[in-house]
Amino acid sequence: MIYMPACGGQMGAYMRKYKTWSNFLFDSVVVLLLLIFGLSCLIPILHVVALSLSSKTAALAGRVYLWPVEFTITPYKVLVTDAKFMQALWVSVKRVVLGGGLNLILTVITAFALSQEEKDFPGRKVYMWFLVFAMLFGASLVPWYFVIKATGLMDSIWALVVPGALPVYNTILLMNFFRNLPKEIKESAILDGISPVQMMLRICVPLALPAIATVTVFSIVCHWNNFFDGLLLTNTPSKMPLQTYIQTLTNKNIDVSSSSLTPEELEVLTSLKTFNAAKIVAASLPIVVFYPFMQRFFVSGLTLGSVKE
Repeated sequence: MIYMPACGGQMGAYMRKYKTWSNFLFDSVVVLLLLIFGLSCLIPILHVVALSLSSKTAALAGRVYLWPVEFTITPYKVLVTDAKFMQALWVSVKRVVLGGGLNLILTVITAFALSQEEKDFPGRKVYMWFLVFAMLFGASLVPWYFVIKATGLMDSIWALVVPGALPVYNTILLMNFFRNLPKEIKESAILDGISPVQMMLRICVPLALPAIATVTVFSIVCHWNNFFDGLLLTNTPSKMPLQTYIQTLTNKNIDVSSSSLTPEELEVLTSLKTFNAAKIVAASLPIVVFYPFMQRFFVSGLTLGSVKE
């Protein structure tokens, strides 16, 4: 009986020490795994950037890893002086501005309408099920292509923008955000005689800025990275977006006579290894620069908009 408290105290100290070391070991393993996963994503990017800034001989010899060897910016000079590349870049910029703006307007209007109660919007359930069905069971490639062709949008910037004007997933995400707004705010606005349009513009949209920023990021990234529809819907090379142009870019796509390339720059074209790396970096750079500024809104908007009462 006399030694029981001492044994109990020793056992408690041992358990606390064991628990502390087990937590430390667990945290160390988690951090190590996250570090490995992070490096597995970062190392290929660093390798591509190093390739794009290295000489042709170093790249062909396999001497480039994570740091440029025989530093040069010649591949980027070739891209800048290529008129077709700059034209494709301009098409992608127009697509992002037009497509992202159209997605934002239609998504906000549709999400606000679907967030209303059944008594205020009697056909809400019908439209909701229609959107969910369209999201789960989309049309196949062939009818999608013929519908766009029948509307006369082929080989234009609108063929890349109009077919995806209303992203259903973004609409559902924003609708859930609107439905989770405090009902007291809406009821007070109705008592003050505010119209539904004014409620959307003056109350719901300002409160939903994090969720709106989230769906905007989704739309911009989708429009910028999409290349497959450009292959199907554009026939004129000057109307191709940047990602589509990169997919089809070869030596013959570069007009040497009009680019005024130096002998050093022409030598780059004999090795597409560094040139392709430069294309990848140039196409990825706008999104890499844009995304960190939207990260704060992206995380909060995704968390708040994904919960439905």
